[in-house]
Amino acid sequence: MFKHEKQLFHPVAIEKPNPQYAVLLQEQLGGGNGELKAALQYMSQSFRIKDQQIKDLFLDIAAEELGHMEMVAQMINMLNGHDVDAQAVGAGEIQTHVLLGLNPGLINSSGYSWTGDYVTVTGDLCADLLSNIASEQRAKVVYQYLYRQIEDKKVRETIDFLLNREEAHNALFREAFNKVQDTGSNKDFGVTADSRIYFDLSGPSPSNAFGDTKANPPSFNDPNK
Repeated sequence: MFKHEKQLFHPVAIEKPNPQYAVLLQEQLGGGNGELKAALQYMSQSFRIKDQQIKDLFLDIAAEELGHMEMVAQMINMLNGHDVDAQAVGAGEIQTHVLLGLNPGLINSSGYSWTGDYVTVTGDLCADLLSNIASEQRAKVVYQYLYRQIEDKKVRETIDFLLNREEAHNALFREAFNKVQDTGSNKDFGVTADSRIYFDLSGPSPSNAFGDTKANPPSFNDPNK
């Protein structure tokens, strides 16, 4: 069961309208690394999880992501700052005038529709947790790009909050992964000697083209590699 609370997770405000930036922000509403994708991915993954604590974690974060989606939509509305009038904006910002009547929609910043293909579900808890950690990291990157391209202090304050929440989710998923990392696909596969072989395919000569399969992997701190 879900319950809508009218109060947002964090206040949303802007210093002045910026329709062009509203278009950029659509990426976090209907894009491949956006809030809807995250909410539906975590919710869908939760359906088969047997560990109740981890199941609750997935659903709690999914519900929060829906709240973030509401915040992003609110910010887009404020940034548009005008009624439907294509004359009020540049050519690059007219997409939502003809498709959505300026309603924040399930499209990305290029106008492409959100798709369920964005959602990753494998039924394997280790794989899904690693996917979620990567999803949160990618969302952070997009928010960081958005942060750098706006000088509006109030918009930046909201994005800063969302960035920090993505980091919180990342840490929670990592903690859950540490709990189950020896289960599922991590237990069933990768247990033979083949899983510990490093092929040095960057060897300096043809005679070493396929590497020493018994050697340890090189250190990434090695200045010679």
